[in-house]
Amino acid sequence: MDKESLLRLVDSLHRDKEIAKDVVFQGIEAALTTAARKHFKSQDAISIQIDRDTGEILAMEGDRKIDPSELGRITAQTAKQVIIQKIREAERDVIFEDFISRRGAIVSGTVQRFEGATMVVNLVKTEGILHRSEQIDGEHYNINERVRAVVIDVKKVGTRVRISLSRTHPDFVRRLFELEVPEIAENTIEIKSLAREPGHRTKIAVASSDPNVDCVGACVGVRGSRIKNIVDELNGEKIDIIRWSDEPEVLLPNALKPAEVSGIILSSENQVATIVVPNDQLSLAIGKRGQNVRLASRLTSWDIDIITESEFEERQKDGVAGLTEVTESNKKPSGDSNTTNLESAEHVKTGGEDEGVSP
Repeated sequence: MDKESLLRLVDSLHRDKEIAKDVVFQGIEAALTTAARKHFKSQDAISIQIDRDTGEILAMEGDRKIDPSELGRITAQTAKQVIIQKIREAERDVIFEDFISRRGAIVSGTVQRFEGATMVVNLVKTEGILHRSEQIDGEHYNINERVRAVVIDVKKVGTRVRISLSRTHPDFVRRLFELEVPEIAENTIEIKSLAREPGHRTKIAVASSDPNVDCVGACVGVRGSRIKNIVDELNGEKIDIIRWSDEPEVLLPNALKPAEVSGIILSSENQVATIVVPNDQLSLAIGKRGQNVRLASRLTSWDIDIITESEFEERQKDGVAGLTEVTESNKKPSGDSNTTNLESAEHVKTGGEDEGVSP
């Protein structure tokens, strides 16, 4: 290969594969060195360097300079194979560095094929793997259909990069909110906590650092436009948006919405909260298969025990300490009471009572 052809090859690989020119030069030098060692079978060290500007090849066997014509007798196929391997490794490193920096971010691709229940997604430069466990139940995709997912893992496997994707990870919902709500991307609104059961329901607690910005309203958008885009991406997954509070007396009943709460008693030592609800609100507070209370517990990091007002009265009769009747909404609770009036807790929802998408 003449000098001009060598420089054209390096430039082409640099542009097409987005590999640094110096990396390509190093790969070619390593390939020629390996091939030369096999050809000369010399005990002396062989080194080959290529001038980055002119393409001139300088080859040394110990202290002896190897004539370029001698290099021409080296088996071309041997050098070619090593060059291809080095270029593949360099290409793998470029892809790895690109996606390792995007771990936790949303990527978009097209469904390329299915390997059993595993979906292989074309990400242009490489492929992403969406295992069945990372797919939302009930979702179905066809070949060449667009799909979005979050990158959860990036690994080098031989000369390839394995990119694991997920649509069930809580960060997928978190990133969707960051994309749809500019105030979150600008850090005016912060997602304080998030709990999710993919395909069914998500509870997300938000707070605003600017008193003039309504954190719940910003996430919902005008006429629900922002939240609708997120729900559509999640194929109808219900979303409860609640206002975060550092006070568990306010946060816990917010997290249990859409159920109404009558009273609460906290045991800070073991992080357990006993929540009193009206008799007809028990099933709503617990949720289908315990989903509502389970998500509320994960969102707040409190163990939640729900009892009805009837059970509350029974415990009072039995002399259980710490449970007191809830004051009316227009009265303040007494200073020595462990039960808080919770009717002022804020929460927004839309649809039926069992739905949680904030308008």
